[in-house]
Amino acid sequence: MKDESFHALLRSRFPADTSAPLLETDQGSVWSWSQLDAASARMANALEQAGARPGDRIGAQVDKSPEALALYLACLRAGLVYLPLNNAYTPAEVGYFVGDARPAVFVCTPGALAALEPAALEAGALSVLTLDADGGGSLAEAAARHPEAHAPVLREAGHVAAIIYTSGTTGRSKGAMLTHGNLASNGLALVEAWAFGPGDVLLHALPVFHVHGLFVAHHCVLLSGARMLYHRRFDLPLLLRDLPRATVLMGVPTFYTRLLADPGFGRHTAPGVRLFVSGSAPLLPETFNAFEARTGHRILERYGMSEAGMITSNPLHGERRGGTVGQPLAGVTVRVADGEDRPLPAGETGGVQLRGPNVFAGYWGMPEKTREEFTADGFFRTGDVGRFDAHGYLSIVGRAKDLIITGGYNVYPREIELEIDAIPGVLESAVIGLPHPDFGEAVTAVVVARPGAALDPAAMVASLRERLAAYKLPKRVILADELPRNAMGKVQKAELRRLLG
Repeated sequence: MKDESFHALLRSRFPADTSAPLLETDQGSVWSWSQLDAASARMANALEQAGARPGDRIGAQVDKSPEALALYLACLRAGLVYLPLNNAYTPAEVGYFVGDARPAVFVCTPGALAALEPAALEAGALSVLTLDADGGGSLAEAAARHPEAHAPVLREAGHVAAIIYTSGTTGRSKGAMLTHGNLASNGLALVEAWAFGPGDVLLHALPVFHVHGLFVAHHCVLLSGARMLYHRRFDLPLLLRDLPRATVLMGVPTFYTRLLADPGFGRHTAPGVRLFVSGSAPLLPETFNAFEARTGHRILERYGMSEAGMITSNPLHGERRGGTVGQPLAGVTVRVADGEDRPLPAGETGGVQLRGPNVFAGYWGMPEKTREEFTADGFFRTGDVGRFDAHGYLSIVGRAKDLIITGGYNVYPREIELEIDAIPGVLESAVIGLPHPDFGEAVTAVVVARPGAALDPAAMVASLRERLAAYKLPKRVILADELPRNAMGKVQKAELRRLLG
């Protein structure tokens, strides 16, 4: 059998001199390519000794570290299925995931062992190991007893390489099965689209339990021979310290708003950066414009999801349009369709659907749900609502589940949020639908003011009246100190509906 594993592709892209530096942590330690390769081999041996066999799941709720990256690569090379879990998940939430995925080995931080081990063992785990933020723990101790040599397990492109659980804001959280072929096609498309090369230095300050930090960031580096400045988390002083040495920064919108809030940040702070990438949550046009005014850089916004990795991107060379997520990546077909899955022309709003080698193999243990999410002609229904402009740039209007139906009219929250965010004194907003006896749902806006600004809800609605149809106007404006967000910066509208409903 030909080895079509993603690990084989990564290994074929390593530089000739594997003693070259690959990553430098924010604490100053440096790892070479050969060190990471050796660490992943030792861990693969340790996982196999713990009883894991090809196709088994390896659950991991661990802190970000070079060793955590080695664990991911160990799973790829041993034919195991990597199952990363958000560090913020509670023991009860982790209990659901391990009960659903039934990992053969579960890895957690030493401090969480007592709380998580019982659920993992009850779900059938053969072993529960630990890994801390400094690379220590029982997994590291077990790996240290093994040799640096490990014969990679051959995998076909269609074999599952990772399971990423969706955020689960409504209903049961689903495990998206991503194959070796999915990871390979998406990684190569991004390296080409963003022109990654050996001279690049990525400032990596994202978490590594999510598609953005685990796949997009790591894969662009590992497939191109680039380097990483590896930060455990977003820390503004450390980011500003290392930004002068970087050529690329990948972040969520919060990264950029926090940079802009620092009066010392500007063009001189990032003299060598060629590319700022934003994703995982919508980037406000105001942030896009303010960043360009301050630095001369137009942030490149892209669009992706757990089930497909990256889908579209604004161009590296060409116009980057604020408020859009760009055009489909190479090999990916994207369309906007109506409720009957019929493609809509540019300018019309509908469901975003896609087809391509990046699209996942299905939801773990949910074949019926998987079938429901695909059209008769093989397109995956993303659940996002969007529209293309005349130049092929896609704009995401919102989630289908966030659609508000008021008095028989469809209202897309994103359209109203953009208008509210343009009102002086507004920092950000979220528009949701709440039950209403006459209209079915009432358009409701939750608004956060800028520091020192005083907002008048009645005056805000009056100003919106000039730009929005009457049925789109918020029937209520609620002022809040902040909006609830998940770890990747996405506003949790389900939580707002729960709190205010």
